Amino acid sequence: MYRERRSNLAGAVVWERRAVVGTGLVRVLPDGCMDLLWHDGQLVIAGPDTRAHLVRDRPGAVHVGLRFAPGVGPGVFGLPASELRDQRVPVDEIWPRPEAARLAELLANAEEAGRARVLEAAVAARLRVAEERPACGDAYEPVPPYARVVAGLRAGGTVAALAREVGLSERQLHRRCLTAFGYGPKTLARVLRLGRALDLARAGVAWAEVAARAGYADQAHFSREVRALAGVPLTELLPPPAQSRDGCEP
Repeated sequence: MYRERRSNLAGAVVWERRAVVGTGLVRVLPDGCMDLLWHDGQLVIAGPDTRAHLVRDRPGAVHVGLRFAPGVGPGVFGLPASELRDQRVPVDEIWPRPEAARLAELLANAEEAGRARVLEAAVAARLRVAEERPACGDAYEPVPPYARVVAGLRAGGTVAALAREVGLSERQLHRRCLTAFGYGPKTLARVLRLGRALDLARAGVAWAEVAARAGYADQAHFSREVRALAGVPLTELLPPPAQSRDGCEP
């Protein structure tokens, strides 16, 4: 069981997932985002993934989190996204231990329905403090403007064209992307393209058409990218589209 809503924090989504009996392993796919999440009594930061992350669910466990859009997380967590790539790190290893301990205590004592609001309030307070601090260089500066970079990559733009659009060299863009997103623009483009393709496939679009509309060379290319990023074949990740179930090749 999964549900989400837009957060009152810019660039964030609140999500909640309750494990059901028989869930077992859950495959979390790369999406370019970073999360602050509470599960099984632990407060954890989930960095940007380059491959699927497997979570073993305990039946009845409730996970609640804030998912930050690509480029937003470093401003919340206070360090480059590349330092958290493909990692799940306890918050008290990143934030001051007293601050992390207070937040964990508030979450542990909060009613289940109120935990998301506790997370939002903690992040809002942290961002207010960060805004009051004097600037100290561009170590954590997101790609300027990072939303335009994400939009350009989602639209299938080339890295060279995107670098020109935001006024950077390709090398500068790559470096800023590591800071803001955790990986370079080409990897981010692959992750975003996979998300777009899977949305189409889940909507029932035939896989060959998915490949064409998402910008893959062909269906075989789409299948290879699914295996590389999701860790399983396309046929294992998703049921075949309806038109292929009567014996026709998808």
